[in-house]
Order: sequence, then C-alpha cells, then structure tokens
Amino acid sequence: MNGITTAADYGWLEERYADLMEAYCVTLVRGLTADELLQRLGAEPAGRYTGVAELADPAYEVGSPYRLFVGAATVGDWALMVEHNGYLGTVDEAMLPLSRGRTVVSHFRNVNAVDHFTWYVDGTVRLHFEPLFAHHRDGSHPDALLTEMREAGFDLRDADDCDTDGHTEAAFALAHRLTGIRLTPELFDTAEFTCGIAPVPRS
Repeated sequence: MNGITTAADYGWLEERYADLMEAYCVTLVRGLTADELLQRLGAEPAGRYTGVAELADPAYEVGSPYRLFVGAATVGDWALMVEHNGYLGTVDEAMLPLSRGRTVVSHFRNVNAVDHFTWYVDGTVRLHFEPLFAHHRDGSHPDALLTEMREAGFDLRDADDCDTDGHTEAAFALAHRLTGIRLTPELFDTAEFTCGIAPVPRS
C-alpha cells in the first residue's frame, strides 16, 4: 500500500470542487495511458481540456445515461479518469474486462448521496462497499483493507451512531493508499485531459 493521506487531506475538494463532489466518478487504471484507456472503452473523441473544472459543461451537455463524457489523463503509470455526473467507473461490465492483468480503483457519488468504492484486480471485484455504509463490504477479499480503511477515515462500526463525516474524502484517501497516486489541487487544476464519449455497456 502507498501513502498516508486521510480524509482530512482532501478538504479542498469541497472547498474548490463543490459541484464535482455532488456527483462524480474518479477511476484510476494501472498500466494504461489516457489514450489507451479511451480506446479500450470505445470512446468517441471529444477534445482536450485543461483542469477538472473544464470537464463539467461538456459532461452535462451529453445528456444521455447510456453515453457518458469522460476525461482521461496519464499520471505516472496510471490513467486517471474523471467524470462529472457520470458513473462509468462503477459499471462492472466495463471495468471487469478492463482490469484483466491490471488494477482498477474507482469511487463514485451521485446527487442522492448514493456512493460506491470498488477495487478491481485481474478481472475480479476484490472489494466493493458504499463509503456511507463502510461496515458492509463484499467482493473476493472484503476484509483485506480494514486497517487502511480505518486509517483513511472510515468508521467501520455497524451502529446507528457510526460517524460518516468525511466518508467521500476518505474514499479519495483510500484510493491513494491503493494506487500511490495522490490527487492534489494542483493536479486537478492543471492536468491535461483527453476526452471522449463512451458507451455504457448493458448487462
């Protein structure tokens, strides 16, 4: 595992990217460039944009739940995919094939506070849970990251008084621990995104 960030390190997201935090999907794919990722997803080219904020307007203009606007940037050995009001990174039919021979880490939240965190490894779901209800987990290794989850900021108690503050930020911290890719304000502001409109596979 990599990194020691916690939910507290991602307070800037709500301060600087409040609109994104209402409805987003962030996915990290190891061993692919941005262009390779878009090709694997069958995405139609949709231009280049600088910074995460610039991805918002074109994402909402697509207006179809079955075709989603995605932005991809190459960050080290990983491809970073950011979706405003999207969910492609949560679709098993898309991510399971993509994860064969590699690791994919994705987390999502929509306007209704429905959220998901999924760790895919070599064509399997190793861990899946809802950050708001982190005490309930599934996947082939549902308890593999208990220490990392607690350290990231998740309260794993199965109780009505469970502390859910910062659960979205904790998802970013856990993704950092799994991938070694720390998302920062500077990266979100300056990353060069190659964009596409990707079809959503149907089960």
